[in-house]
Amino acid sequence: MRRHRGPASARHPGVARSRLLPRRTVRLRLTVMYGVLFFVCGAFLLALADGVVVNRSSTEVARPNSSAALGSVPASVPTQIHLNSQSSVGPSLSHQLFIASLIALGVMTVAALALGWIMAGRALRPVREMTAAAKRISEENLHERLALTGPDDELKELGDTMDGLLARLEGAFAAQRRFVANASHELRTPLTTMRASLDVALAKPEPVPPQTAALATRLRAELDKIDALLEAFLVLARAQHRHLPGHTALPLDYIVGAALADQAAAIHAMNLTVQDISEPGGAWVAGNHALLSRLVGNVIGNAVRHNADGGWIKITTQTDGRRASLIVENGGQVLEQRQVDELAQPFRRLGADRTGSDKGSGLGLSIVAAIAEAHGGTLDLQARDGGGLRVCVRLPSAAARPSAPEAGVPA
Repeated sequence: MRRHRGPASARHPGVARSRLLPRRTVRLRLTVMYGVLFFVCGAFLLALADGVVVNRSSTEVARPNSSAALGSVPASVPTQIHLNSQSSVGPSLSHQLFIASLIALGVMTVAALALGWIMAGRALRPVREMTAAAKRISEENLHERLALTGPDDELKELGDTMDGLLARLEGAFAAQRRFVANASHELRTPLTTMRASLDVALAKPEPVPPQTAALATRLRAELDKIDALLEAFLVLARAQHRHLPGHTALPLDYIVGAALADQAAAIHAMNLTVQDISEPGGAWVAGNHALLSRLVGNVIGNAVRHNADGGWIKITTQTDGRRASLIVENGGQVLEQRQVDELAQPFRRLGADRTGSDKGSGLGLSIVAAIAEAHGGTLDLQARDGGGLRVCVRLPSAAARPSAPEAGVPA
């Protein structure tokens, strides 16, 4: 029997009370500090003024009493009445002044809090601007700077320091991407030389020993894998650099059809059932043809490789206003969402079946994420309840063209 748990506020009253209180921001703390200091100073001033007034009233009352006592005026009774009335008016007037001063102190404290709130907001405005700029700046726009203006004070120095930090980060990211691209290019030359040497060794007229032929075949397969890995590095670096030449409009269903044709042999070998419910010509995207083809090919290839024999794949392309979507679902083992969220990182795989050499390099979905971001899109990965993975790529939609040739679709 399951026990119904109450809301979090009932189980944790301290948490509920803390959520009801305002957030303790620096502006709020400064405002409270201003208000408390003003109230303490005003109360001290009020107490001092009240003491002065009381002492002065007592002195003024005491003087007529002394003169009446020393003088020889026979009509002392009227004078005594006048003194008694003056002594009774003094404390009453002092009490009224004290009450009025308290009211004035309360009003001025409220005014001081309001003025303190305004002045604290003005003083902390550069901090809010720096926070907003820091949230806006990410890996893709490290070239932006805070460029804080104003007097040369501590806040201006903090802004300049953050600008210097962003400049160093931009240089580090650029150096990393250049290294990946340059290393991939440089490594292709020895790979080509090694492949040519194998071809020359196998093409000699004398018979080649079986062990040598088997070794050459294995080396060629490994070289092909390294070549594919280097190509993946190049595509990833190109996408991260936002290098998107040759923009053209393409229908997603055309790219999906080409990717399925490339995977036809693997789909047939695993006896997979493919359900393609894409609307012909319904979803159009604009971008680099080669990168978009790589994106779709990686998503479908991932669904084919990480599937079970006799499994299924469901492909959907659709458009919703300004966004075109590619949704690829496949069956397979039950996955944890926490691990699925890491699949867009390079060299991340799931499960023992994703660690084999025939399961890819671990760059497929990271390339998809980079290409999607380069085109202004997003990648969403979800673990299916019944097992398998759901991949959704959203890209800015392009206006549909009347025919494939006008849209730039290759014949």
